[in-house]
Amino acid sequence: MASSSSLLLPTAAAAARRSPSGHRAPPSAVLSPPRRLATLRCLGYARRRPQARHVVACASAASAGSLEALIFDCDGVILESEHLHRQAYNDAFAHFGVSCEPASASATDAPLYWDEAFYDDLQNRIGGGKPKMRWYFGENGWPTSKIFETPPSSDSDKEKLDWKTERYKEILKSGTVKPRPGVLRLMDEVKGAGIKLAVCSAATKSSVIMCLENLIGLERFNGLDCFLAGDDVKLKKPDPSIYITAAKKLGVQSQNCLVVEDSVIGLQAAKGAGMSCIITYTPSTANQVRFELRYNFLSLITPHADLMTFA
Repeated sequence: MASSSSLLLPTAAAAARRSPSGHRAPPSAVLSPPRRLATLRCLGYARRRPQARHVVACASAASAGSLEALIFDCDGVILESEHLHRQAYNDAFAHFGVSCEPASASATDAPLYWDEAFYDDLQNRIGGGKPKMRWYFGENGWPTSKIFETPPSSDSDKEKLDWKTERYKEILKSGTVKPRPGVLRLMDEVKGAGIKLAVCSAATKSSVIMCLENLIGLERFNGLDCFLAGDDVKLKKPDPSIYITAAKKLGVQSQNCLVVEDSVIGLQAAKGAGMSCIITYTPSTANQVRFELRYNFLSLITPHADLMTFA
């Protein structure tokens, strides 16, 4: 797998030095209070190294207020985790001997297996682990397995299939997973600048806590001004509930929040909450982000007609 992409915000001065094409990347990120949202407009850039990935910046200039809070998604932003989640799903399917209509033409009577192409499409359309499984099994029929003589019907039986979460935690505990370059530095600079810091993830709270404690450390985790997971809201992204709730808990105006996301559904959630958003995409979300920004740009930015995006 390619090396992780960096997550660094350019300074206003560096942004001013960019070429007209907007592709010059500064070597570091510095945030000093008060950072105005206007200075974060049009900050799309790509590193000079050919193998590095692009960052798509989307920031609304609807408000000229000071940036009061920076909100991170977790999976795909703090760490590149899509392949880890897919591994955990497939390990869970194999563990339980789950069988139903295969997602891949190459699968027959073997346990259910989500291949990379299928999972990338799935995770770009449906946020949260349980909603993914509910949608898939709702479409293909609830599976049988070696632990069920018949397809599970009760919520408690269906919850047994969430062994996937425990498997994902085991992977995180292995010590082989690292935060994306630039994440820890950006968090520290934001806190040092007096800007509130939050993490909002659609994943199960226990797995997000495990992830953050292992990747950003207990001190940074305990220093977050707000932490919300999928368990804290009724609806998952692209519904904006989690970001609306975060703004209330932080005591800030939504238009003065900047969200860092990796996917279109994350952008839709941030937009729905009236927040500015930067997308720093991963291999799993890149194609969907490019497609949506190319063909559905206006629907993504409405009602913020002055939203600017570069790829």
